[in-house]
Amino acid sequence: MAAAYKLTYFNSTALGEAIRFILSYGKIEFEDNRLAYDDNWPSVKPTLPLPYGQLPILEHDGKIAYQSLAICRYAAKQAKLVGSNDWEDLEIDAAADTINDLRMKIGQYHYEKDPKVKEQKKSPLFEETLPFYIEKFEKQIEKNNGYFALGKLTWADLYFVSLLKYLNYMLGKELTDGAPGLRGINEKVCALPQIKAYLDKRPQTRC
Repeated sequence: MAAAYKLTYFNSTALGEAIRFILSYGKIEFEDNRLAYDDNWPSVKPTLPLPYGQLPILEHDGKIAYQSLAICRYAAKQAKLVGSNDWEDLEIDAAADTINDLRMKIGQYHYEKDPKVKEQKKSPLFEETLPFYIEKFEKQIEKNNGYFALGKLTWADLYFVSLLKYLNYMLGKELTDGAPGLRGINEKVCALPQIKAYLDKRPQTRC
């Protein structure tokens, strides 16, 4: 029997991994359709049902969902990783969106093609942006009993951990160094039986 969901993304972590984490946590069967980002991609891309020309997409019952964070929120509801009311969901969403803000700031540095401009961006990122976010995250995690929101495991925690390999790759260093709260979340999430089972079978990729 075919899986109820089909997730299509590149064979990497980045924007698709959080969806894989959340579905795996919820024991929701899905087809993990991984594509190579190589010379063949320009010819493969037009054959895919991409509403806005971007991955990831999630297919279910003849419907197609797009936008990684929107898919995460939907999957989190199915996996029971959301709050018990709208305000609690707002707290989780705010945490996840802030993590995504940091991802985008790191990406602006990593993907800068002009070496001189990239060098100019390095100091503000490593000396200002990262310390600012890490300090804020650590206080937030301490306040929430070792998690990002609600004092318990939510999809925001899975979202952070799923991005960590990608963030470390872009930075060229371990983001959680000197950040016990973030490191603790990573350890707790990776120790979850469903996540451990997924990680054990996950293809080895550079990022």
